[in-house]
Amino acid sequence: MTQVPHRDAQWVRAAYESFVGSAGSQEPAGIDPVVAASWRRSLRNGVDPDHPGAVAVAASDDLDDYRRDHPLAVAMPLVRDLVGGATGDGLVVAVSDDVGRLLWIEGRGPVRSAVDHVGFVEGAVWREESVGTNAPGTALATRRPVQVLGAEHFVRPVQQLSCTAAPVHDPAGGIVGVLDLTGGSAAGSHVALALVRATVAMVERELAARAARLRGPDGGDPAWARELAPDLGAAGAAAEPVPDLRLLGAPALRGRRLSLRHAEILLLLAEHPRGLSAEELAVLLHPGDLSLVAVRAEISRLRRVTDGVLDGPLLAGARPYRLARALRSDTDTVRSRLRRGDVRGALAAYPEPLLRRSVAPGVERLREELEAEVREAVHACGDAAAVEQWTARSEGADDHAAWARLARLAPAGGPQAARASAHLGVLERRLA
Repeated sequence: MTQVPHRDAQWVRAAYESFVGSAGSQEPAGIDPVVAASWRRSLRNGVDPDHPGAVAVAASDDLDDYRRDHPLAVAMPLVRDLVGGATGDGLVVAVSDDVGRLLWIEGRGPVRSAVDHVGFVEGAVWREESVGTNAPGTALATRRPVQVLGAEHFVRPVQQLSCTAAPVHDPAGGIVGVLDLTGGSAAGSHVALALVRATVAMVERELAARAARLRGPDGGDPAWARELAPDLGAAGAAAEPVPDLRLLGAPALRGRRLSLRHAEILLLLAEHPRGLSAEELAVLLHPGDLSLVAVRAEISRLRRVTDGVLDGPLLAGARPYRLARALRSDTDTVRSRLRRGDVRGALAAYPEPLLRRSVAPGVERLREELEAEVREAVHACGDAAAVEQWTARSEGADDHAAWARLARLAPAGGPQAARASAHLGVLERRLA
């Protein structure tokens, strides 16, 4: 039988010491699958649990020149606006490049001193291969948002800290860097994860908009640039890839209905392109205990159900289970439109929460992350129609920040402004 992932400090520390003390022969049962997989990689890479490996630190002049020309330099004012205030709450904000070199670290006080003490400094390279499990390095290794809490770090001197990080993509889809929040327990909270995800989405939209502005009339028309224009009409709609997998509504694969369980499995495998073991799937699929026999049976049924739906098999292998081909889902469409700043289009592609009936822990986390990305985009956009579209939904009905945004954007004296002002009054009296 499997267990729900434990993030209790004492439990994680005991599992960590058992795993490290046995040189990996004692499996870290009950630990978050992403963390457990990272521990295994850290052990294989020979990371010393008591001493981070030597990390290269760039000379200050070289680092200044490198940062000045780095693609993320233009987005740093936005990063400071969105998350800079968090540094006053015992957090530091760090931005690395695509190889893990720390380019900017901003913060002060005891937490800044603590990260300096363990070598988390500008110019240093923080990758799993040298310092083991850590949010920015593991986000690079997995190419997805990651939280590493306390003893989940592989190197003991870093276990006093928690961190949340997510990769930043350029308009072509490649990783250009990582955004990280590091500090105490607040850095490993759901709020920190939502803030990092939303900030990354805004940075990616800024990079895309800048690329579109820089592309002159004779500068060619790459595929990603065609997706940037907010009003492409029928030609643009045709250029946007049609999703294979529907998750924002009745689950379906290429028009064929899927059970909720099969949709959950496909979503989780799509989010973990390197694959998941039966044990890891069980943990992510069920809030209690789910037998490995049940997981394997569902995978077997999924193989039969999807046979012939796509060209070739959908699933490859069993150790670990993984997708044989990339699947584009309707959540990818939402995020693609958010990246290009098309908030109204993203809301149109987001009719309801991700697999809204699912109680699978892994799905619930992804659902919260997607909703946070959409909400933050609404809060930051200048399109009154998009903000009104959000406030008309159940998720936005009590969203005070969205109603306040609508009141600011709506033409003075018009029906939008009057409605927003009235609703704000109701919300404020309710809060009072």
